Amino acid sequence: MKPLLLNADMGESFGPWVMGLDHEVMPHVDLANIACGFHASDPDVMRRTVHLAAEHGVGIGAHPAYPDLVGFGRRSMACSPAEIENLVLYQVGALAAMCRAENTAVRYVKPHGALYNDMARKPEIFIAVARAIRAFDPDLPLMTLATRDTAAIREQAQEHGITLWFEAFADRAYDGDGRLVSRAQPGAVHHEPDTIIDQARRIATGQPLTASDGSTLVLTADTLCVHGDNEESVASVRAIRQMLNKLHGQP
Repeated sequence: MKPLLLNADMGESFGPWVMGLDHEVMPHVDLANIACGFHASDPDVMRRTVHLAAEHGVGIGAHPAYPDLVGFGRRSMACSPAEIENLVLYQVGALAAMCRAENTAVRYVKPHGALYNDMARKPEIFIAVARAIRAFDPDLPLMTLATRDTAAIREQAQEHGITLWFEAFADRAYDGDGRLVSRAQPGAVHHEPDTIIDQARRIATGQPLTASDGSTLVLTADTLCVHGDNEESVASVRAIRQMLNKLHGQP
C-alpha cells in the first residue's frame, strides 16, 4: 500500500488576525500548503510558516488563490486565462523567494478554494494553472481533487506536461461524482472526530465512502487534506497520523 501523505493548509493568518494552529499541526503532516497573500497571509506570515515547515522537514507547497482577501478565496472571479496564469505565477514566485531565504524550496502547487474547484471543472482554467507551473518549474506537481473519474484531467495534464497529485479530504462530504459538496449545503463539512477519522481510514485503505446521493464512492488519492483550526481538529490530525503510521508499519 502506497503511503498516503497528509497535507494541511497553513500560513493563513494576516497581520494581527490569527487563523489556524500551525505550530500544533505542523509536526503531524507531510506537506504544508502555504498561503501566498491573495486569499490570506502576508510576507511575515509566509516566511514564518516556511521556517516552521523547514524545521519539521515538511514539504512546502504554494497555495495560490483568486485575489479575494475579503472572501477568503472562496468566491469565483471573472479572471481571464491569462490573468489566472499570471496570478498563479506571481504567488508561486513570492513563496519561492521566502523558501530561498530559508534554504528550502517549493515542492508542489495546490490552488486554494474557488480556484481549486474551478480548475477541476473548467479545462481553460486548468490549462492556465498548468501554464503557470510550466513557466516556473515544469517538474512541480499540481495537487487536484480525486474524483470518481479522473480520466479527463489526467489527459489534460499529460497534454500539458504536468504531474498530478490527487487529493482527498477527511472532513468533507462528497457528491455522487466525487466532488466536494458545497459549503453552503448542510452537512458539507464533518465536525465529529470519529466521522473524520473513519473517512480518513476508508480513503487510505481503498474502502468506499457514502456519497451525498447515497451511492458508494471509492477515491484513489496520493494525499489526504486535514484541517487544524481548533483543538478538536488538531486531535483528529494526531489520530489520523497515528492511524496512517500503523497502516504503513511506521513508528
